[in-house]
Amino acid sequence: MEFLIRTSKREEIVDITEQVREFAKGKDGKACLVYTPHATCSIIVNENYDEAVCEDILNYLKNQIPQGKWEHDKIDDNADSHIKASIIGPGQLIPLENGKLGLGKWQGIGLAEFDGPRERRVIVEIL
Repeated sequence: MEFLIRTSKREEIVDITEQVREFAKGKDGKACLVYTPHATCSIIVNENYDEAVCEDILNYLKNQIPQGKWEHDKIDDNADSHIKASIIGPGQLIPLENGKLGLGKWQGIGLAEFDGPRERRVIVEIL
């Protein structure tokens, strides 16, 4: 399955848990792969109950990897986005237990945008 997410900020984390959960519901398999085929965004699994967690993650990354000081910035001023996406990674593998995502009580799945706003593809496969 594939779906699109339209981001609205340069950096944000968009909760995609329900889209993935709905697709995985009742499916037979051991794991669910959630992947984005982009070089400047990532898939993250973390708390989705308190939005401050996402803001804290984004603020930490902004402080550690500031915009505008990298070689690639000479081309299109988004080197920090590539670095952040490389650290987080383009995909997550989530256990599937009896057709349900094996997420913890407070965990959710997010698309972490580092170079928006853009339209992003998310690919979900049952393995």
